[in-house]
Amino acid sequence: MPRDFSRASRIADQIQRDLSELIRFEVKDPRVSLVTVSAVEVTRDLEHAKVFVTSMAPDHDPEHTTAALQHAAGFLRSQLARSLKLRTVPQLEFIYDVSVERGIRLTQLIDQAVAEDQAHPRDEPE
Repeated sequence: MPRDFSRASRIADQIQRDLSELIRFEVKDPRVSLVTVSAVEVTRDLEHAKVFVTSMAPDHDPEHTTAALQHAAGFLRSQLARSLKLRTVPQLEFIYDVSVERGIRLTQLIDQAVAEDQAHPRDEPE
């Protein structure tokens, strides 16, 4: 029976915190401005990590953002090796996370529907 908070999930949380700091302060590529690490999934053998990122930059291109991060993956991995003290640091795979944008869009649609509903009150039967 697996534990609720496994070693892999603890390492994933630490990688998420460390990568957020590294991307913010160490990566100088303008394509990764305003990038947020939303989640990290690490395999049980700690060989691979999926890093889910999102960007709030107004002119961002998800493909360019992930390409820039993938280009910096070697540097980021070497910096992680210094802070994590693991025998092997996972290979990083960056994936653009659309869930935040989808959530914002759904919130806007709900707000729009509520505003339209309030603008056109229904005739209540007597």
